[in-house]
Order: sequence, then C-alpha cells, then structure tokens
Amino acid sequence: MCLLIVLALAGPRFVIITWWLLAMSRWEAAFDNFVWAFLGFIFVPWTTVMYVIVAPTGKVDGIDWMWLGLGLVADLAVYGGSGYGGRGRYQSR
Repeated sequence: MCLLIVLALAGPRFVIITWWLLAMSRWEAAFDNFVWAFLGFIFVPWTTVMYVIVAPTGKVDGIDWMWLGLGLVADLAVYGGSGYGGRGRYQSR
C-alpha cells in the first residue's frame, strides 16, 4: 500500500523531470514562463503532464478540457486517497 502511494505521488514528478530534460522545447511552448510549470510540478503534477500532452502550443480547445479535468481528478484522488488511507493509523479517543 505504501509503495502505491509513493508511486502515485512521485510517478508524475519523475515523468515531468524526465520529459523536461528530453524535450525542453515542448515545455517552453506549453508554458509561458517557468513559474506555472514549477507550481504544476509541486501541486498538480498529473494535470501538468496532461496539459503538456493536450496543449503543446499552450492552447486548449474542446475535448482537451475533458482530459485536463481527468488530470485534475487524478490529482485530487491521490491527495484524497492518501488522507483516507492514513486515517486508520490513528486511534480515535
């Protein structure tokens, strides 16, 4: 269970770092400045990866919003799931 949580939290960040090193020009085209990419890396990594996939030029159209929504749902599920899984570790008084 712990390994699954670590993969869910670290997996997309590993993808971001690797992809950024291999295709830096795609990241520069998707994001206007480094700040948005860095904030995405810290807070919503699944959404950031999805954004670079669906909007390589920085423009989001039509069905792309659905894919970004799925990335956001994945981020919320990771954060919510780790909180839900950790609640059984503490005794209720």
